[in-house]
Amino acid sequence: MNRRRRLLVFVSTVAVTALALGAARARDVPQVATGFIASVVCSETFVSGLDPDRVLAETRDAMPGAGLLTWAMNVQVDRAAKDVTVTLLGLGRSHAVYRDGLGCHLDHGGAEGWPAMRLPASQPALLAEIGPSRLVEPATPALAAALDRAFAEPEAPPFRRTHAVVVLKDGKLIAERYAPGFPVETPLLGFSATKSMTATLIGILVRQGKLALHGPAPIAAWQDEKDPRHAITVDHLLRHTAGLALGSSLQASLLSAFEPVNRMKFVEPDRAAFAESMPLETAPGAVSNYHDGNTVILSHLIRAAAGGSAADVLRFAHRALFDPLGMRNVTIEFDAAGTPEGSSQMLATARDWARLGQLYLDDGVIAGRRILPAGWVDYVSTPTPGAFVGLGAGFWTNRGDSFGATYRVSHGWPRDAFFAKGTLGQYVVVIPSERLVIARFGRTVNWPPEADGVGQLVSEVIAATRGE
Repeated sequence: MNRRRRLLVFVSTVAVTALALGAARARDVPQVATGFIASVVCSETFVSGLDPDRVLAETRDAMPGAGLLTWAMNVQVDRAAKDVTVTLLGLGRSHAVYRDGLGCHLDHGGAEGWPAMRLPASQPALLAEIGPSRLVEPATPALAAALDRAFAEPEAPPFRRTHAVVVLKDGKLIAERYAPGFPVETPLLGFSATKSMTATLIGILVRQGKLALHGPAPIAAWQDEKDPRHAITVDHLLRHTAGLALGSSLQASLLSAFEPVNRMKFVEPDRAAFAESMPLETAPGAVSNYHDGNTVILSHLIRAAAGGSAADVLRFAHRALFDPLGMRNVTIEFDAAGTPEGSSQMLATARDWARLGQLYLDDGVIAGRRILPAGWVDYVSTPTPGAFVGLGAGFWTNRGDSFGATYRVSHGWPRDAFFAKGTLGQYVVVIPSERLVIARFGRTVNWPPEADGVGQLVSEVIAATRGE
């Protein structure tokens, strides 16, 4: 398709969608599109250490319709300044800036006020070391064959583009593999798998008595008892049943650029304030609607409970969670207001992501110390009524009879499995009955659901490790 034809397709797409969704939402599209690309390229260039051209190409190919926009983008990576600037036909300029200790954030004009962040000194880990520093080859030929297939590419699209697989059995690393260009120590962007980290920090605050699951969420804008949002609870936010009118975050495609939730993520400097200002679309607790706004509000609650600043959040997260688990290479990113972007912006090594899964496999207890409330693991994996994809509370789950759970079980997943899931193929799968944690990261299209090969990976790893 030549440049002129692509331009006509782009203009026509925006024009038609503007008629359907309203011109105001259509005006956001250039900045939503450039904001997403700037954010991902910045994070994976300056935090992960990846090649920005590869990041851009793989991200574009994994998002249906994105090529209609990315061909017209100007992406400038300044390695000296550690920032990324993206425009779309000269419009929708987005500027993502790297800051030591904070990863990347979208600069809405106040980047000069962001100091470098020195992380708190690490405390001794409570979780026993999962494996040696060297690469751990699969323990058996069957396990090696399972990883071979996880990284094998089909002859035609959609391609898997698996970046990393880590397998823990009974808390020990028994297999791992990484794509070329992805060393063991590479921090991997979790996208929405980050939501499970946020749910974990919420669980710690519940155990500490600083938050309650079922009372009104302590959001200042909702404290008037006459405000129908006053009925929203932390449980509603974790289960995506709060009812706020923000659209959906289930798809990563061109059309998702028109959702209000993506204005929140890529246009608004204070994401939580925007989400908290939205009216209700449905009564709290009545309808399941998965979107990032729920978790951004939970992130605001974490910031407030931790002390109010980005530095407070980092101190709390490291002391209460990352240090006990031995997660030494983790970056939480923040919005321009200093709230952690807990819906999608945590980067950690595949081993560190697996350590998070191990905490849940061990019922929230490390070396006899309870990190999560008693019953929390059962709570997060209990299905949310009406969530057709199979959502629990901050995790996805195969329990219950949802379409998603039924589909996954029919494709080789155990019924008791629950997992952190991020768009484009990020998974941390916890399987209590098999004492397994499987972390898989890549850059794969979301549809068809079997494109990432995770169902096959799970079933083959189970078969290869039974009896060990």
